[in-house]
Amino acid sequence: MTLYRLLDNVPFETKEKDGEIKAITCDSRQVERGSVFFCIKGVKMDGHDHALSALESGAAAVVVQRDLGIDKQVIVTDTRFAWGIACANYFGNPSKKLKLLGVTGTNGKTSITYIMKHILEQAGKKVGLIGTIQNEIGDMVVPAKHTTPDPYQLHAMFERMHGAGCEYVVMEVSSHALEQQRVAGCHFAAAAFTNLTQDHLDYHGDMEHYYAAKKKLFSMCDVAVVNYDDTYGQRLLEELDCPKLTFSCQHDEADYTAKNIKFTAQQSSFVLLHGSDLTRVQFAMPGLFSVSNALAAAVACIAAGLDYDDVIEGLLNCRGVPGRMEILETGTPYTVIRDYAHSPDGLEKMLTAVRAFAPARVVVLFGCAGNRDRTKRPKMAEAAARLADFCILTSDNPRDEDPMRIIEDAMPGLKKHKVAHKVIADRYAAIKWALENSRDDDVLVLAGKGHEDYQVLDYGTIFFDEKVIVSELLDKSKK
Repeated sequence: MTLYRLLDNVPFETKEKDGEIKAITCDSRQVERGSVFFCIKGVKMDGHDHALSALESGAAAVVVQRDLGIDKQVIVTDTRFAWGIACANYFGNPSKKLKLLGVTGTNGKTSITYIMKHILEQAGKKVGLIGTIQNEIGDMVVPAKHTTPDPYQLHAMFERMHGAGCEYVVMEVSSHALEQQRVAGCHFAAAAFTNLTQDHLDYHGDMEHYYAAKKKLFSMCDVAVVNYDDTYGQRLLEELDCPKLTFSCQHDEADYTAKNIKFTAQQSSFVLLHGSDLTRVQFAMPGLFSVSNALAAAVACIAAGLDYDDVIEGLLNCRGVPGRMEILETGTPYTVIRDYAHSPDGLEKMLTAVRAFAPARVVVLFGCAGNRDRTKRPKMAEAAARLADFCILTSDNPRDEDPMRIIEDAMPGLKKHKVAHKVIADRYAAIKWALENSRDDDVLVLAGKGHEDYQVLDYGTIFFDEKVIVSELLDKSKK
């Protein structure tokens, strides 16, 4: 591939003649002779500081967004955008050979993409998945490091998916990815918006910038699928020019509305209203937010051209999502659920759902993330204290923060309500105590980790799969 072809659809200025290039990278440590180095400005490091060393290592060109006054520089307006487009060009633009379905929003992305993949596969389609838990190429699992990968990994994945015969790709599109241009050059057959509540403000600064990042997805899609029940969803509908479809659990004026919603510990049931059509649906995940996620997935698949009857059939036989309102098999007289809820809104929606079917106490075990938005901590604790009968405040991923300091940040929210509670900083010890002190018919919710099989501590990352831990602790208690 030549340099100019690599930068096709990227406006640039350079004194360099076109020529063959051997590789591309945005990591100065990976520069090799004949490669092109893209200088990306990050939060802590600036690739422009390594432009000269890249040339010394044999780079054929360096792509910059400011004039460095050096040889072999290619000046662009935004190196992140250029990197995204260049990665797409480098791999032959594989995303254009696939039907991309994207999901963005604070909560629900993982569940919706899993449901969408199931619906599409039940309809006989081969599907790739890119998301938080893992990436999937049909039945093959590929580990995931980020919700939305770096452009190089993303387009390499698209190339593998196309080569494996995938027709569709469903993917979570994070606000970080949109802000950092990781999906530059991608176009989506349908893009779904779930909701927007406080999260990632340590990165975005405020809700307005957070919303603006999410909104970018809908400038690159054919059809927007929007949650009519969310206030930011209502705003988005007013501001978008593309075709739109709406879903709701509350409003009849939406294009697709769930009515007569009922819950058990194992499932939700509802009537799907679309125009004059009424369809009864049983869906194997409890809670109002689960119904909303099911609607988002269904409508996105319809927007992408799937037959309505095939979509309904897919919903009816969907078996749920790992780590999302997942009831663990324990053989105990109480119920244990693991869920990924790790924000104030996520905890509120999850616990509200549990209260709808819990026969006795709702006990929630949760923590707050270290090195993340501190203002979330008391809000998370307040939601837990307001909706649970007993709270166990512990650690999530404390990273290099003092776990007790994180807990102290959360405590004012817990104290707003006179809820019985216990503080155990060590999460393993907290789970052990919770299992030993649960009563008949309690519903014990382990919140925050969900599908994750690790915990990030100050000295490193350890194995921490709560499904395994619960099983092992219960086995030990029987001996």
